[in-house]
Amino acid sequence: MLRFESEFLQDLSRSLSAEWLETNGLGGYAMGTVAGANTRRYHGLLCAAVRPPVDRRMFLNRVEDRIVFDGQECHLSCNLYGDVVHPRGHEYLSGFRLDPWPVWTYETPCATVEKSLIMPHGRNAVILRYTCLESPSPVHLRVRPLLSWRDHHHLGRASVDFALDTMRIPGGVRLLAADGPSLVFQVGEGALWSSTEWYYGFTYPEERARGLDYIEDLYSPGEAEWTLCAGQSLDLSAWVNGPPDIVPAEAIEAERARRAAIADAAGDTDDVARTLFLAADQFVVERSIEGRTARSVIAGYPWFTDWGRDTMIALPGLLLTTGRHADARSVLVAYAESMHHGLIPNMFPDQSNEAAYNTVDATLWFFSSARAYYDATGDLDLFRDLLLGRFKESLAAHIEGTDFRIKMDEDGLIEAGDETTQLTWMDAKISDWVVTPRHGKPVEINALWYSALRITEFFARKLDEDPRPYATLARRVKDSFVATFWSEELGYLYDCVRGTHRDASLRPNQVIALALPYSALSLSQERSILRAVTENLLTPCGLRTLAQSDSAYRGRYEGDQWSRDGAYHQGTVWPWPLGAYLTAYLIHAGRSDEARKWVRELIDPLIRHLGQAGLGSVSEIFDGDAPHYARGCPAQAWSVAELLRVWVQFGLGEVALDEPE
Repeated sequence: MLRFESEFLQDLSRSLSAEWLETNGLGGYAMGTVAGANTRRYHGLLCAAVRPPVDRRMFLNRVEDRIVFDGQECHLSCNLYGDVVHPRGHEYLSGFRLDPWPVWTYETPCATVEKSLIMPHGRNAVILRYTCLESPSPVHLRVRPLLSWRDHHHLGRASVDFALDTMRIPGGVRLLAADGPSLVFQVGEGALWSSTEWYYGFTYPEERARGLDYIEDLYSPGEAEWTLCAGQSLDLSAWVNGPPDIVPAEAIEAERARRAAIADAAGDTDDVARTLFLAADQFVVERSIEGRTARSVIAGYPWFTDWGRDTMIALPGLLLTTGRHADARSVLVAYAESMHHGLIPNMFPDQSNEAAYNTVDATLWFFSSARAYYDATGDLDLFRDLLLGRFKESLAAHIEGTDFRIKMDEDGLIEAGDETTQLTWMDAKISDWVVTPRHGKPVEINALWYSALRITEFFARKLDEDPRPYATLARRVKDSFVATFWSEELGYLYDCVRGTHRDASLRPNQVIALALPYSALSLSQERSILRAVTENLLTPCGLRTLAQSDSAYRGRYEGDQWSRDGAYHQGTVWPWPLGAYLTAYLIHAGRSDEARKWVRELIDPLIRHLGQAGLGSVSEIFDGDAPHYARGCPAQAWSVAELLRVWVQFGLGEVALDEPE
């Protein structure tokens, strides 16, 4: 359990930097800071996925809540208006914990109150539970919802055209927009009355730091009031779209039991694994594929949707390490059935369920994740019925040529894209500026291509089909891969090859070749690569995307979009490639106790990070320069997945660290 005490909580700069996240398995979420003030446009108490898991809209941004007793008001909320903090409810905070959801403890002169926030799984809903721990006499609790009713990527401003119809229902009220979903508030035994107001000028400093619009106005349809006695709990529930109604007590207990079962699957003694199992669950969502409910993976909260590349890289850690084999199978089927011209989707945009296919690596990662699924389950029927056929379809498309100039060259290697496209995971592009040009033959794409051929050969043999076409081509690809990418002089692989041009930038992409099911490299070549990466790219938070000695290196990810995207893959540290590096390192070191201890000590800052930024999760990126500040999404699927996979696969929870002197 993550817990913070009053010294941390009342230091506003620290309590604003720690963010909590709740998700509902539909793509919807609630998110905010420990202090209670919103610092991002994405912070809110109910962001619902109207067409799961996309079309996410922010309905309930926050509540203004206060305790009233004998003419005295004690505000629990905290807001930022420019440089002004009002009200200052964080000053009453004496405790915050994830148990398993966010729980705040306020000690006011009127009463000591706990506030809990729960998102029931499978519902676009949120429950706020207030419990009076101590009070000399009954107090009044007043809660005013503040709404924006907008797409979660944008900000709302006050408008005379903004209007909601209010319909009274038993125990609450239903709000209806002319062209959108309905929002229900249920207050139980409390009183809810209409008192519409606009609140102006909320300031979001994280948006300001990113060079984006950062001021928002919020609309309040009214206020709820209860009388609260010591030992009593009261609930405010809100949900998007109609019945069935939420029964708070039942929903809370069901969600507590669900999360306990997820954590218990990690065992009772490994707190890191339990935390990561729960973090992994946050990314798994429902998606409709051809009218059937399937599973997918949100790449990162709060702004990413489900991406094919991220899903396939994260699948072994999120779903296989945690024993969620049925979900893994559903993901593989969903993406296999979405294949188009031999490619699986790159992403599903928030505004549409129409897939985009602009990637060269997502499909090749699909082969590796499918092989990992087979190794974990032995489920050969899935390959007999569906996946082997898709493999062959995809290989044929790559050989003959498919979208985005993805095609096998005469040497058997895959080339893709042109100077205007970004088809690998290093995909930053602003207007016409391709920040990290990698069109041609990227190293990890061809490592994945070789592995995909060998995987198809493996399953062809298993299913009594002719493996020779895949084996023959794989041998040709292996020879071309080594001849094209290996540099004896450098002692590592070129990052990308275009015609006679060989890009010698030292990047982490080559490490992927060392951790795939099949490698085209010799042991001595792999060890040489590991030495180069260790000396130039390794940090405790992940691997730098470019060596510091490179003139294009950017060590800080900050500023406006141009500045941030200019550093995104030009030195910024990413945690997810650390999984491939550590896998290769431990394989070469023989998984010895000494090697495992070195790995455990190396990643200790990343473990401590679980309680520092996105609480209980792992951030998307970190600065390339020390002290490696966390940046990007506070919760990223493949960051969590690869840390979890390595932690469990190599038994790092069993490794004891030396006591500090």
